[in-house]
Amino acid sequence: MEKNQMWKYTLQAAKIGFGSALAMYLAKSFGLQYSASAGSITLLTILTTKWETVKLSLFRVVTFAIAVLIAWMTIFLFSSDWFAYGCFLMLMTMICDSLGWRSALSVNAVIGMHFLETMDFSLASIANELYLLLIGITIATVLNLFSNNRHRKQDILNWMRDAEERLRTILLHLADYLSGQEMTVDVWQELRSLERQLEHYISEANEYQGNTFQSHPGYYIDYFEMRWQQCSVLSNLHTEMRKIRQMPEDAVEIADYIRETADYVIEKNVPTEQLEKLDAVFGRMRKRDPITSADEFENRAFIFHILIDLREFLEYKRKFVENLDEEQRRRYWDV
Repeated sequence: MEKNQMWKYTLQAAKIGFGSALAMYLAKSFGLQYSASAGSITLLTILTTKWETVKLSLFRVVTFAIAVLIAWMTIFLFSSDWFAYGCFLMLMTMICDSLGWRSALSVNAVIGMHFLETMDFSLASIANELYLLLIGITIATVLNLFSNNRHRKQDILNWMRDAEERLRTILLHLADYLSGQEMTVDVWQELRSLERQLEHYISEANEYQGNTFQSHPGYYIDYFEMRWQQCSVLSNLHTEMRKIRQMPEDAVEIADYIRETADYVIEKNVPTEQLEKLDAVFGRMRKRDPITSADEFENRAFIFHILIDLREFLEYKRKFVENLDEEQRRRYWDV
């Protein structure tokens, strides 16, 4: 396990342990019944990001009143406690699912259990449950304000550079193959490995954004998704190249173009010039001598497929740049 991942899990465990103990201590200090439930609420509310924790806390406050009402209805409508509790959970599940708040169900289940045991719906009993809820979610929210975002941002920047370097290396291997050189690495395996790594980077970027309360870090998510799409294009390009039986002369020119393009697989690059040069390559390919054999026709078709894939590879970067807003340009591109 990576060091940063170990730190993240350790910090999360410390938050859960300390927060649950503190919530239980405060509930006992205030003389609340079922004080251990405050610790459980903290445990169930501390999520991986600040924003998720805040949303879940709001959901639980809103559904608290609904849970009290349904508990009162079902417990007094049915004489069987287990049947009443089953109906309570069924109705709460339907309501939470319809609102998209299934994560708020667990705490409401605990609240319903307390009412089932006491059969007490006095203001004091309802207030007891509300205080348990407020203590638990408040501690969870406060603790999740503390995150290791500074180091996480540096990790993300390092991952961006890693993805760029690996994409450049793969492009150079593809160019060598087009030049007639023997493939010294398993490019397919390299592509699959990079795709899996980029999926991990996207997940981490989502978590980073959820810990900022701001929208502009969505830049990192979009960036890694763009690189993932480019990686998928290279997989298609690699497949097309492997189908060529005999490398035509045109392949050398395309290989040179790929090597030049590899130098521009960097974050702050608008691929306008690379697209213009690709159009020039397209033009020269169309002016080649007429096709005289079936094999030549097949190879020429594969060459055009490769050029189309290269265009798509660059278009993903162009669209990423075009979709940057002014705030993102100012923060990340110093524009």
